[in-house]
Amino acid sequence: MPHLHIKEFKDIEFPKSYKDVSFNFIAQNAKHRDEILISVSVEEDDFFLLVKQEENKKLLKSDKLTRPASIHSVHKALLTYGELAKLDIISSNVPDKEKNTHLELSTALKPIGFFVDSFPDASEMSIEVGFGSGRHLLHQAKQNPNILFIGIEIHRASIEQVLKQISIQKLDNLLLLDYDARLFMELVPSNIVSKIYVHFPVPWDKKPHRRVISSSFIEESRRVLKVDGQLELRTDSENYYAYSYETFINFKKTILHINKNKDIAISSKYEDRWKKMEKNIYDLTMINEEYSPLLTMEGSFKFSKLKLSVSELIKLHGVTKRFDGGFIHFERVYTLENGVMLRISMGSFDRPEHLYLIVDDSSIRYYPNLPLKSKSNLNAHIFLDEVLNG
Repeated sequence: MPHLHIKEFKDIEFPKSYKDVSFNFIAQNAKHRDEILISVSVEEDDFFLLVKQEENKKLLKSDKLTRPASIHSVHKALLTYGELAKLDIISSNVPDKEKNTHLELSTALKPIGFFVDSFPDASEMSIEVGFGSGRHLLHQAKQNPNILFIGIEIHRASIEQVLKQISIQKLDNLLLLDYDARLFMELVPSNIVSKIYVHFPVPWDKKPHRRVISSSFIEESRRVLKVDGQLELRTDSENYYAYSYETFINFKKTILHINKNKDIAISSKYEDRWKKMEKNIYDLTMINEEYSPLLTMEGSFKFSKLKLSVSELIKLHGVTKRFDGGFIHFERVYTLENGVMLRISMGSFDRPEHLYLIVDDSSIRYYPNLPLKSKSNLNAHIFLDEVLNG
């Protein structure tokens, strides 16, 4: 994570633009005075920088919730704020150089809005969830130039590594996304995907609710897959395999193919290591045989007029509200110059969305982007509107 260690944080006048970076406003945590957020715009990216206290110094870095697709935007924002505010920098891991040539040339990394506004149209499409080093994803894209591949990953170093290879290998049938795959599946149109790869997902033995494979993920996979399309799980974890098998088999009707230590055309470096350790590799492949109804989404993310006072909004800090099928958790509250900002998690229990909500005299709005338009988020929004209006 790129960051600056500084002796003390220095404020600037907001809003302020400097060297093609816009610093829009500042938000102060209402309960913890050592946390500050700075709204930043760089090119098409809108995100927050985060200021945190660490013993005798402060840390300035990007906020995880709003981190932009381009890490170069984060680097530029950090260095520009440091220069503008004349910060006394103790240490830095932020490279003061231009964007890597291959990253500059590649347009494969897309924001979630790209898929929301107009989902790609392709005669054949495959999705890989958590592509890691990208070895399998790149191999598939190179060997199948007529198939559009969408790779989903949240590890930034892995994303940049694959972006470079896309540029070097001149692949034009591969798109990348830094997003929660469980939420992404909810906006994929029905009956358009040939294969979904979930290779070596994190087992999450101590936090099973964070696993990719779940009843809801399988339901969405069945919906988006074409007839005879496949969801392919590959794992070295016997616990994950057993859990996944039980989850698949709980469906009233399902077709499963099971393999153990199956050789495939390309394997990851971790799989090679596990094979040398004589670790077992399990494959579970679900075959979809049903055509699904078309995906329809009705509703909007508009709010009614706010009825709660500022003091009542601040009291929401740490509060959780539940409704049938989901919840709203008010994680943190921030004070603004003319209002408050809420950091919330909302939606279904196993795939919530985390975002910010700005409340001022004139409006209530999500920031910097609207939630993903999914059934669970639309239901959560209706409930959130009721909470904010008594």
